[in-house]
Amino acid sequence: MKISTLFFMFLVLIVSCKGEKMDKKKSSNLYNNLTKEEKEVIVNKKTEKPFSGQYINFNKKGTYICKRCELPLYNSSDKFESGCGWPSFDDEIPAAVKRYPDKDGKRIEIVCSYCDAHLGHVFKNEGYTEKNIRHCVNSISMKFVPAGEKLGRRRAIFAAGCFWGVESLFKDKKGVLDTRVGYTGGNLKNPTYQEVSSRKTNHAEALEIIYNPSVISYEKLVKLFFEIHDFTQVNRQGPDIGKQYRSEIFFINKNQKEIATKYKKILKNKGYEVATKITKASTFWPAEEYHQNYYQKTGKSPYCHYQREIF
Repeated sequence: MKISTLFFMFLVLIVSCKGEKMDKKKSSNLYNNLTKEEKEVIVNKKTEKPFSGQYINFNKKGTYICKRCELPLYNSSDKFESGCGWPSFDDEIPAAVKRYPDKDGKRIEIVCSYCDAHLGHVFKNEGYTEKNIRHCVNSISMKFVPAGEKLGRRRAIFAAGCFWGVESLFKDKKGVLDTRVGYTGGNLKNPTYQEVSSRKTNHAEALEIIYNPSVISYEKLVKLFFEIHDFTQVNRQGPDIGKQYRSEIFFINKNQKEIATKYKKILKNKGYEVATKITKASTFWPAEEYHQNYYQKTGKSPYCHYQREIF
């Protein structure tokens, strides 16, 4: 290996490390300060005492959000009383919760998919509800937002070709609080870039956007999504070919689905052959660190993404 090649790799490593520190700092700015008791559960994965949490026998309508990052986790319509001593839910908001084998080797731990805050555990086949699943969640891991009050943070997930270019055109928009590139829509947990590139996992290269809906609307994000890529192409974007480069909107809730469908219809009425799929969101797996904020780290520019006015 030539010395010049080694030097180049060394420079890339330095840039990546700097980028990693910057990314972590950006994300941590979205984290709330926690009390000692909250840290014990959310960070150290302890369990609060049964029947001690504030959301036991709590039946108000609204949304339960993560105590650390304030992203939505559960709808009150999915909450039920199980008598177990902790709040119970038989469903989560799409893409909000991740599952991992617990260290005890028996249970399945659930965490916030964005900030990894420990929530509790999930159990199946207990017969409590028709969905036959129970998310057993610590009250201290959550905050409650009553129905009618605006949520300060929401999530959007888009796939529009190579995620480097997609991120570069979303990340600096006013109201966008954070972005992460990753993989979603596939059949393998926590895939690698190599596995996704094999086209065998069915994942799409995607962008997760955390945004303030009071500053930038989901409607504006959808319009930008369509304006930065060629949504008429099937399983490709420019020179990039494969299922992982498909055009797809992964909706979190009914409102997002309706807005995405509305703008797809508008484009069809304009005469476009729209290849974009509209799909219910599933787990979003962040990509490897060197992919995050790629163009900011490398100083390069997107090769097949640019914004043009359509609407």
